[in-house]
Amino acid sequence: MSSAVTPATDRSQTAHTNARRQDMLILWAGIVFSIAFTALIWALGPRLEVFPHLPDQGATWYYWKLPAPDTWARITAWGFYLVHNAAIWAILFMAQRHRTKYGVTLSRFNIAALAVNAVFVVLHLFQSHIWYDGLAQDVHIFTSQWSVILMLVVIVMMENPRRGMFFGKKAPLPQRTVQFARKYHGYLFSWAVIYTFWYHPMETTPGHLLGFLYTFLLLLQGSLFFTRVHLNKWWGFTLETMVLVHGTIVAIIAANGLWQMFFFGFAGIVVATTMYGLGLPRWVRLTIIGVYIVFALAIYSQVGITKIHQVTWIPLTYYATVFVLAFLIGGGIWLAQKLGARSQPSAPA
Repeated sequence: MSSAVTPATDRSQTAHTNARRQDMLILWAGIVFSIAFTALIWALGPRLEVFPHLPDQGATWYYWKLPAPDTWARITAWGFYLVHNAAIWAILFMAQRHRTKYGVTLSRFNIAALAVNAVFVVLHLFQSHIWYDGLAQDVHIFTSQWSVILMLVVIVMMENPRRGMFFGKKAPLPQRTVQFARKYHGYLFSWAVIYTFWYHPMETTPGHLLGFLYTFLLLLQGSLFFTRVHLNKWWGFTLETMVLVHGTIVAIIAANGLWQMFFFGFAGIVVATTMYGLGLPRWVRLTIIGVYIVFALAIYSQVGITKIHQVTWIPLTYYATVFVLAFLIGGGIWLAQKLGARSQPSAPA
């Protein structure tokens, strides 16, 4: 029997292979685009020096905004933000309504989301260089930080059934709360990312550049909903732990003596929770925990061992927020069900 492959069969196999790899190919293309666009922001940075700034006024002050609000800066920043967010929400809604299934090829909804995000990334660059101001002129810096924290906290909640919350052990979260978060997380995550994306002008400090790179990758992940690569555990781990790098670098640049808190705080979440989603052998996990403890003791023995309690601040905030949010979601679901039951007509006697 001949084992020769006909040209038609070969073309069919090639097409099947390309389709099987489509989501991964787009992921890598998106990563390259994100890095290249971050480099473009850096290259164009000197053009932003014409915009004046007020003197820095401390940790709660956002330095990168105009001394006085500008009408067109406000219109473009808020206008582009609202249209960007609304467009992505509309695409998500249509994709869910269409009952799109997870697969390895991109649907028309993925293509639309990628296109919308790419257009607004370019628009934001033009907006920064023409009008400069982002949303920071009108809202507090903590809103930008907490939008991302809220996203990361919901990820911890959603992943609880798969990887647990504390060293592989599951937290007692109601199943319907987790299911609700999984079903609607795309709307929350897209808002969180797009909001913080439009909060900042495209400045070129190391913190801004790394932050925009992180934001681009999150927009990419959000555009690949209902694809297998969206569920890839290593890609997801990378996105979750990038906040460790970003937070630590920003704290080092700020020179406020708190980089240890950010590094060991976020690393503590990786050690206690995130790494358990990777399926690592037990000895690897124990090694990582040991290295974390030794490194923390070594650093805090230099800066003051009495300050080592700082390593708990971020994890305690994370996990407390998980339970508070789970309570609020669960309470909201319960209330909606009660109100829905009351609105139903009673059965005839």
